[in-house]
Amino acid sequence: MQVGNVTTPFGRRPISLAQIKGQMRTAEIRPGKTADKWKVFRDACEARAVLGIQDRALAVLDALLTFYPDNELREERGLVVFPSNDQLSVRAHGIAGTTLRRHLAALVEAGLIQRKDSANGKRYARKDDAGAIEEAFGFSLAPLLARAEELAQAAQQVAAERKRFRITKEALSICRRDVRKLISAAMEEGAAGDWGRIEEYFLELTRRIPRSPKTADMEPVLDEMQMLREEIINRLETHQDSENMTSNAVQNERHIQNSNTESSNELEPSSRNEQGAKSNETSRPTSEPIKAFPLGMVLKACPEINDYGPGGAVGSWRDLMSAAVVVRSMLGVSPSAYQDACEVMGEQNAAVAVACILGRAGHINSAGGYLRDLTRKAARGEFSLGPMLMALMRANQGAGRKVG
Repeated sequence: MQVGNVTTPFGRRPISLAQIKGQMRTAEIRPGKTADKWKVFRDACEARAVLGIQDRALAVLDALLTFYPDNELREERGLVVFPSNDQLSVRAHGIAGTTLRRHLAALVEAGLIQRKDSANGKRYARKDDAGAIEEAFGFSLAPLLARAEELAQAAQQVAAERKRFRITKEALSICRRDVRKLISAAMEEGAAGDWGRIEEYFLELTRRIPRSPKTADMEPVLDEMQMLREEIINRLETHQDSENMTSNAVQNERHIQNSNTESSNELEPSSRNEQGAKSNETSRPTSEPIKAFPLGMVLKACPEINDYGPGGAVGSWRDLMSAAVVVRSMLGVSPSAYQDACEVMGEQNAAVAVACILGRAGHINSAGGYLRDLTRKAARGEFSLGPMLMALMRANQGAGRKVG
């Protein structure tokens, strides 16, 4: 223990165990260590929220640093500055005496400076015969040198968090704008769908954004807003495909009617069986593949599926599909029903559907029948995973609020 380096403040000022620990830490500064005082100061400014200090306290620290003659903080040259309160007040832009003392105490409490008080509490330096300072009493800047790397790391983390906040806020603003205009376009042009309900959900999401949001407030809203945008785009694409199919059918009918009647016999099937086969083929419903949502969103909406993944966790789409096979058997879904779902929806989306059914198992009488119904709707282009996932996410968040 570096007992000789621990000092207590003059008068009635108390000392905390944290301050004693800080003094011991400065006693362990490695020999020859240096740090640019203004670089350390900028890092402290960047990390002020983490340190719990105000801008005026930083102005006082800036004034203290101006009394240190070198740009490089180094222990060999002494790290104690000893200005009077009047001198500090002038360099701190005329700050009042009581305010100055309060912010000096805040800097000590934050561990950025240390008091090194003389016997009578005065600040001064004792010099030798050659005029060199033997010992000084005032404020030690040693904590800045000792914590230089820590402050630099804290500043980087604050900057990274600020960037993350800016990116999240920008993405949410763009997504929010997209959803608002897509809903308006769908309503104005009469696209099929319950756009009133979708708009209500959009307004509910926007109301969850606080007036002064933090990153943690915006990220879940952004996830759901992105899902809603994907769902709207899927519906609009389905609507557009339906219009194109209708238009093509009308054009084909006109083309057939305008064709040369002499060649009509060549276009007819040679038997009733062939005619029936062709009729069945042309009447088979066609639909665009269901678009998959990000795996992270699926796991957020269906956290129960994690328990059935390899090793009790789902970390990839392969893990999700393996878990879905286990859950399929547990829920009593026949292999043929699951295979049909894979063929119509795709393996990933079929696995997501099973995960959603697991999340709603308490409300579904027959999981197999429910999956077959979803498969039939998907074959007709009437099913999307988005509403199921969003409903489960809302339910999970509501349960979380009740538990908390």
